[in-house]
Amino acid sequence: MIASAVPKDSLAPDDSITASALAARTGDPAAVEHFVRALHRDVLRYVAYLCADPQAVDDLAQDTFLRALGSLHRFEGRSSARSWLLAIARRAVVDSYRHAAVRPRPADVADWQLAVENAQPRGVPGFDDGVVLLDLLASLPAERRRAFVLTQLLGLPYAEAAEAIDCPVGTVRSRVARARAELLDLLDEPGEPGEPVESPEPALQAA
Repeated sequence: MIASAVPKDSLAPDDSITASALAARTGDPAAVEHFVRALHRDVLRYVAYLCADPQAVDDLAQDTFLRALGSLHRFEGRSSARSWLLAIARRAVVDSYRHAAVRPRPADVADWQLAVENAQPRGVPGFDDGVVLLDLLASLPAERRRAFVLTQLLGLPYAEAAEAIDCPVGTVRSRVARARAELLDLLDEPGEPGEPVESPEPALQAA
C-alpha cells in the first residue's frame, strides 16, 4: 500500500508519482517502490531514444534511478517527479558520452532501433505503426527527436520538457513543430518501387 501521504485515488497519475517521490524522501519503502515502478518504463524509453548503444540502456536507466534516489532529499516537488527524473536521465546519458569520449565507438543505428522496438509490447493495436514511427524518428536531428519524444510520446507538458532538456519553452515548441513537419514530409515520400507505402499516421495522431 502507498503511504497515506499519497492519496492515489484522489490524484492524477503524475501528481500521485510526485507525491510518492516526496514521501520517499523520508525512506518510506512503499513510496520508493511506487516511484520507481511508475517511471521505470518511461526512463527506459527515453534513454533508448537518447542513447545510440542498446547494450547501455539498462545500465543507464539503473544509473538514473540511483542518482535520483540519492538526490531525493533535494526534490521539493516544484516540478513533477517525471520531468525531474527525465532530466536526471538526460544527464546520465550525457555523462556516459563524455566518459566514453576517450574510446569513441561507432553507433550501430540498426541495433539501436531494434532495441527500442523490442521494448514495446507486440500483438497490440498500433504496434506496427509504432515501429514505422520509430524508423522515421531515427532520421530526425537529435534535438528535435528528443523534444518530440518528451512531448508527443512521453506526454510531458512543454514547460516540463523544456526543464528536462534544459532549454527555453519556445525552443521546445519550435523543435516539435519542425519534427512534425519533417515526419509528415517523410510520410508523403513514395516507398520503394513495387512496395506499398505504410503510413504511421495513426501513431502520430495518438502521440
